[in-house]
Amino acid sequence: IYQYRCIFSHIKIQACLSKGVANGGMAQFQEMMRQQLESSMHAELEKLLDTSTGAEREVSKKDFEGFKNIFHRFLQVKGPSVEWIKIQRPPEDSIQPYDKIAARGLPDNVADSLNKLVVVKLNGGLGTSMGCKGPKSLISVRNENTFLDLTVQQIEHLNKTYNTDVPLVLMNSFNTDEDTKKILQKYTHHRVKIHTFNQSRYPRINKESLLPVSTNLSMTGQNSEGWYPPGHGDIYASFHNSGLLDQLIAQGKEYIFVSNIDNLGATVDLHILHHLVSQPNGKRCEFVMEVTDKTRADVKGGTLIQYEGKLRLLEIAQVPKAHVDEFKSVSKFKIFNTNNLWISLAAIKRLQEQKAIDMEIIVNPKTLDGGQNVVQLETAVGAAIKSFDNALGINVPRSRFLPVKTTSDLLLVMSNLYSLDAGSLTMSPKREFPTTPHVKLGSSFTKVQEYLTRFESIPDMLELDHLTVSGDVTFGKNVSLKGTVIIIANHGDRIDIPAGSMLENKIVSGNLRILDH
Repeated sequence: IYQYRCIFSHIKIQACLSKGVANGGMAQFQEMMRQQLESSMHAELEKLLDTSTGAEREVSKKDFEGFKNIFHRFLQVKGPSVEWIKIQRPPEDSIQPYDKIAARGLPDNVADSLNKLVVVKLNGGLGTSMGCKGPKSLISVRNENTFLDLTVQQIEHLNKTYNTDVPLVLMNSFNTDEDTKKILQKYTHHRVKIHTFNQSRYPRINKESLLPVSTNLSMTGQNSEGWYPPGHGDIYASFHNSGLLDQLIAQGKEYIFVSNIDNLGATVDLHILHHLVSQPNGKRCEFVMEVTDKTRADVKGGTLIQYEGKLRLLEIAQVPKAHVDEFKSVSKFKIFNTNNLWISLAAIKRLQEQKAIDMEIIVNPKTLDGGQNVVQLETAVGAAIKSFDNALGINVPRSRFLPVKTTSDLLLVMSNLYSLDAGSLTMSPKREFPTTPHVKLGSSFTKVQEYLTRFESIPDMLELDHLTVSGDVTFGKNVSLKGTVIIIANHGDRIDIPAGSMLENKIVSGNLRILDH
């Protein structure tokens, strides 16, 4: 069994079976091994449950039901989840241009539509990639406001403007829940009802044995690395299991608007909401995915395709190697998923109860601090689009996709390129081109704290097209950057851009010579 686990984990079983095994015998052998692996996993999960009692045990028991399902499907995997030859371009009416949706205008009773809406932010991520501890949503991004501050301000502005009751729901993970709940106390007097629920906690799997790494349910000591939140595709099960889904439906809520909390462009759009709630009940769209036009920076982003009669999300991980370049082609696959989604609450409830939500499994390999190789089985929220009725893509302006994944992104949103109003960022009318500059900051800027020490003030970037900075570089006050600016400090060199400098189409080299580009 152990030998088979090793083989299975590398999906090379055929090469290790004798050539004399008939096809029927191989299939029988594979099925027997799958059953044995599944049985071993179930036994280990029961042992884990026996290490705790009370509420923790009951929560973990629910989580493990979902894990058993994804592990079962993982063992059944037989090759790629899509056949390239079956991929078709989506029908024209299945991806609507935003302008067409907006041209319908807004009704007099905007409040009626808003009172059917719930805003859900995916808040499971930590700020570790930007050198920060704790939830990413608590990083300051603009005028000392965090991602969470800006989100609350946006919804409060809606509720005050239209006299409505749009609630905010945060999907936390076990990594972010405690710190987030402490911060929520400061919004007590804001006009926003805030709810939270936790996504599931799944056990990391030893890559060789295909069994859990953890020996008990605790999150401390050696077990701290043994658990993971299984991707935002878990929202359907955990939302339903929390009881919050039923609670919101009972309050008359009909749709959720789901987005990543670090996407500062993902604000409530009244035109899309009106389009959803104004459709006849029988033809109501149960799932809207906001997509936007690809640029060179987005070639790896998931795209919408027509597959076996359904609108479907195609991710680069599902693409056969021979077709990766074709997938990245901006001419064939022109749009990508922003992960701004509008989903019917009643449909989520129906599909959860029928166990009918189908999402491809993302196999995410990791190496723990001690060197152990593990596997995480995850899903993505947008992959469920094919399970919903009358699904629709809406091609929205690029301004609705403004993620802050790195300090390069952070520089953009902190600059005068954007104006801040009631928690929403909008491109400054003073910028002549609606496109965002391409900014690439080097490794000296990766961590937020170090990044902040390198700018006495954020440069004027209104006329910037491209900025590359590499090495030990600092910026004085009131620096202005225009056109294409490249600043490269070689190893051992340091470049200090003096206060008041104006760099336009310049290359700044290691010894501070400023050259025309």
